[in-house]
Amino acid sequence: MLSIIIPTYNEAATIRPCLERLRGDNIEVILADSPGSNDSLEVLVKDFGFTYLKCQNAGRNHQMNEGAAIASGEVLYFVHADTLVHSDFKSDIITAIEEGAEMGCYRYKFDRYPNPLMYINSFFTRFPMIWCRGGDQTLFIKKEVFEELNGFCPQHLIMEDYDILLRSKDRYRFKIIQKDVTVSARKYETNSYWRILKANYTVMRKWLKKEASPVELHQLYKNLLNYRNG
Repeated sequence: MLSIIIPTYNEAATIRPCLERLRGDNIEVILADSPGSNDSLEVLVKDFGFTYLKCQNAGRNHQMNEGAAIASGEVLYFVHADTLVHSDFKSDIITAIEEGAEMGCYRYKFDRYPNPLMYINSFFTRFPMIWCRGGDQTLFIKKEVFEELNGFCPQHLIMEDYDILLRSKDRYRFKIIQKDVTVSARKYETNSYWRILKANYTVMRKWLKKEASPVELHQLYKNLLNYRNG
């Protein structure tokens, strides 16, 4: 079984397109909702026949860990609420695992391009460098590997996806599936391309050089952007 885990925060009004891509046999879908959410997501999730989990702690790292803790699948697939998975995701992931991958992701494209420079971001997600990764690309990982890595770091309210990849490097086989998931460009509606680029570069550089704690990185990112995290 493949267990799909989606961390959410007041996503009821926008998450339906994401959920409609996830129906299928031997697929478990868990919506790991922030304790701060106050929308009607639970009703929507039950209409789809998926599992709704009201988490104890806010933040994608905590919510994904709590979702993983109740997942019954041998493979976990972490998906952001504003991402549309590829239509072949189930067969792609099964094939990747059968061919020896223990974890991996997709490339991505945006659902729209308010700035043409965003095509550069999309293009580089096909390459295997740490700065070309990100949670928007979705992450699949064998559950036993996730448990060996102790899940997402509880201190990383941002950079949790990069942190787990760095800890897994040279230990587990990672595959980039050369197909695209579709990522919402909504962040670019409240922040300019250059503002986002500066924020990402600043936080990534400080994280790689260990110049700031996870708490400091979180606060820095919030200061640099109009940042939304449950």
